[in-house]
Amino acid sequence: MRPRYFTKRYEAPERVASAARHHAWLAQHAQPLRLPTLTVVGPTSLTYEWIDGRPARPEDLPALAALLGDAHGAAWTTDLRPASLNTPHRFRDGIAFGDYIGPRQTALRRRLEQGYLPDRGALHAMLSLLEQTAQGPTAFYKDSNPRNFLITEAGDVYTVDTDDLTLAPMGYDLAKLIATLILTHGHLPAPAIDSALRAYNEAAERHALRLAATDRERLDDFLTLHAVLNAPYAGRNGYRYSWPPQSCPRGSA
Repeated sequence: MRPRYFTKRYEAPERVASAARHHAWLAQHAQPLRLPTLTVVGPTSLTYEWIDGRPARPEDLPALAALLGDAHGAAWTTDLRPASLNTPHRFRDGIAFGDYIGPRQTALRRRLEQGYLPDRGALHAMLSLLEQTAQGPTAFYKDSNPRNFLITEAGDVYTVDTDDLTLAPMGYDLAKLIATLILTHGHLPAPAIDSALRAYNEAAERHALRLAATDRERLDDFLTLHAVLNAPYAGRNGYRYSWPPQSCPRGSA
């Protein structure tokens, strides 16, 4: 059988270089993640090996949470231990690795302009929450929505789409997965979220005890941020459900 490939096209060479750099960094520092092989870097495209797989579903959450905890722990151990959440990190070639605070401050201000926040008071509350969450060991964020995991018939998990990569606190990208599973499939019961958080922390702490620092209150703070940051995508990319706050607070059914 002839090999199959997937080619992703970009508007600018800078975006190609960025996505390729992110792929290389993840392959080196987040080795628990299985990435499709990058076969060709073109002027305005990247070509990868083809992966036959389905996107993540709610029943995959515990396994994916453990995978993320393992990957975040590995990246902290190999490269991110000295990184600060509010300061851009650097790749080996000196290019900036986006920090946690700056890009999200910009995005939250834009959500006010777009009408997804009611007033400047709400914006101030979200910016304050963002700053409060910028603490603890540094992980990475790569947009762990359900479409960015491909699960094969054999049960192998591939992580795709390396366009976006920034620093983030431990647990932040797990919250992105939970939030977008809710937007895609509807309500997730609290026990399922709690189980995923335990799996994440158990995997992370195998790298260092201090990495298992995400509790449910902190996860809920991340979910609140994701609810606002992802508001423009409602009705797109398979996000068929509106954000249901009752799905997330601690102790809900």
